[in-house]
Amino acid sequence: MEHGHYHEVLNELRPQHRALRQMIPEVYRAFNDISGAALGAGALETSTKELMAMVIGVVHGCDGCIASHARGAARAGATKEQAAEAIGVAILMHGGPATIYGARAYEAFCEFADAAAPTVT
Repeated sequence: MEHGHYHEVLNELRPQHRALRQMIPEVYRAFNDISGAALGAGALETSTKELMAMVIGVVHGCDGCIASHARGAARAGATKEQAAEAIGVAILMHGGPATIYGARAYEAFCEFADAAAPTVT
């Protein structure tokens, strides 16, 4: 399976996160705990929460956030249509910069969604 740019973004950040996590393990444990609590299914589905996090990454111009939460949303079953509509809300609320990072987020989502899709033989 071929991986694209946003898989590489996550791979590139992995050793950097590992080095910092070794220095401040308590912070990373706490962040992991709050992440699990915030993104777990509740009144909102995990896919919706991951899309929300992805578009916050759009607003902040964070490629790592976009990649991580695009992957999370795809894994949680969000569709390309849902990703596009969520990005549309980011564009409404953030304007022109969101059209740039929104396009990046949609590309990232499609990359992860396509990688997760079963192959037809």
